[in-house]
Amino acid sequence: MTTRWRRAGGLLSLAFLAAGCAGQGGSPAPSTASGASQAPSGSSAASASAAAFDWKKFSGTEITFLANEHPWTDGMTPQLQAFTDATGIKVNVQPFSEDLYFDKMEQTIRGSGADVYFLPMDSTAFDQYSAGLIEPLTPYIQDSAKTAADYDFADFPTGFLAGAQFPPGDSNAQVYGIPISFETYILFYNKNLVTTPPADFDQLIAQAKQITAEKGSRGISGAVMRGIRSDTIMDTLSGVVWDAFGDRQAPTPYGLWFDGAWDKPRLTDAGVCEGLTNYGQLLATGPANRLAIDWPDANTLFSQGKAAFFIDASLFGPSYEDASTSQIAGKVGYAALPPVESGGKSFTGHWLWGLGIPKGSTKKDAAWYFVQWMTNKANTSQIGTKTGGAPRLSSYTDPVYTASLNPDYVSTVNTAMQTSRTTVVLKEGWKDGALAIVDTELAIAQGTDPTAACAKGNDALKAAISK
Repeated sequence: MTTRWRRAGGLLSLAFLAAGCAGQGGSPAPSTASGASQAPSGSSAASASAAAFDWKKFSGTEITFLANEHPWTDGMTPQLQAFTDATGIKVNVQPFSEDLYFDKMEQTIRGSGADVYFLPMDSTAFDQYSAGLIEPLTPYIQDSAKTAADYDFADFPTGFLAGAQFPPGDSNAQVYGIPISFETYILFYNKNLVTTPPADFDQLIAQAKQITAEKGSRGISGAVMRGIRSDTIMDTLSGVVWDAFGDRQAPTPYGLWFDGAWDKPRLTDAGVCEGLTNYGQLLATGPANRLAIDWPDANTLFSQGKAAFFIDASLFGPSYEDASTSQIAGKVGYAALPPVESGGKSFTGHWLWGLGIPKGSTKKDAAWYFVQWMTNKANTSQIGTKTGGAPRLSSYTDPVYTASLNPDYVSTVNTAMQTSRTTVVLKEGWKDGALAIVDTELAIAQGTDPTAACAKGNDALKAAISK
């Protein structure tokens, strides 16, 4: 998440299992689960194929795992002993709080201080790939001597891999990260304040305006959104813009912000400008300090019942059902982003954390054993109960995962996943370009004519990228 931990009753429908998650280009990705048996984990018996795999090959090895203090890490920790018992590999976990993690990661992967690490599957991974700091994992996945037969890599939606597949857009691109937790961008609403969920985005804005007008004096806003001027809001903003952009092609590395080349920014595209306008106008219905709000404040205000609507990362959902921390437990509605037209199709974006192996590791094979164990089907479901963002398709028919979460939440995330595309732009020095986009949305939120704002923003984005 660009939170970052930033940064899910319904079961996954058979139709979704067949269609998978949409890829970056807008076409459904073939990702039907194969039905292979699960690799061994702390919670399931070894299948025949897994038993035939030599899990003890690197027994006696000790590896170092550089971890972010994240719910995934909390869920992974109880599985460590089972991994060591089955493989003989000892794992030295070095966790860091997120405010320290990114600097520590960049330092560590340039040496030999880690064998596995928490990988942001975005431009960070691309920069590391460009610098030759990260190991390609495709050769491990394709080697039957290194990967158990029942690992079922096809169980990961193709669209979830785009943020760490390089070279971007190349038909021979290799995988550099394995997904461990994803977020997609959905609509949360307070049932105490919202009787009927909006059928389209215009209705959402209208309802939010009305609630602010009627209840703003009592400290209740129609909506709360990330409103600060920062590139860290780009994932959520991109989700809203994808909703307006629709199913048109937008291949990596450019995403929806460029028309197939870095010198062709498209903030003046009707869909892109409409998405920026939708975000800005919804932001404008927020509290008086709306332009100073980042995700922690927005999340807190919504959980305190002080906002009717909140669009952000799906991973926030499980926390709203915890009565010990949320004042709206049992009163939260979940919905895919409202389409731009009633009866139309909803679209959104996603962001993922993954596991990567530094190029400098001297224990890459043992590190890969750890990666595949912790990302097998059983462990993805089990650990996913802590994140609400299991990235394998099979988790959505696994009662271990689905029974642990609010059924409406699971159903909504399933729906959003079907048309979700990566929010990642794979461009070195992307921050200045991202800020040009954010400035455009903020100008609209403060009353600038959208057409004029998008035209000015388009020029600013082109200038930022050409530096």
